[in-house]
Amino acid sequence: MSNTIEKSIEIKASRSRVWKALTDSKEFGIWFGINIEGPFAVGEVSKGMFTIDGFTHVPWNSTIKAMEEPAYFAYTWHPYAVDPEVDYSGEPETLVEFWLEETSGTTSVKVRETGFDNLPPHRIADALRANTNGWGFQLENIKKHVES
Repeated sequence: MSNTIEKSIEIKASRSRVWKALTDSKEFGIWFGINIEGPFAVGEVSKGMFTIDGFTHVPWNSTIKAMEEPAYFAYTWHPYAVDPEVDYSGEPETLVEFWLEETSGTTSVKVRETGFDNLPPHRIADALRANTNGWGFQLENIKKHVES
């Protein structure tokens, strides 16, 4: 099993529109399913709570690593950190990266998540499985959000 997740989707919108949906924390929260406190800023921790049914007990904590308009956005987080009885703060984080490329009014969004091999061994398979499914779901969400 690979320790990297890569997914992509084509969105019928300009790269600037997709960039806004990806990097404006309020818009990101709408399609990703998070109530985020404040704007994204490089080097800062973004906090909030998930709003997705079954995950409303899960906090959102990520560190914004890069915002290179209009093509690259990256953050780190604790993947599949959903058990309220577990303190994940001491675990390594994974790196989530997005690349945007526009061609003829359509924007290709590629997401890659790496670093699963640094997680505690008992967490790797579940985190990979959950986030592989999750990224497919989330890319469809941003597409619907931007194209509607």
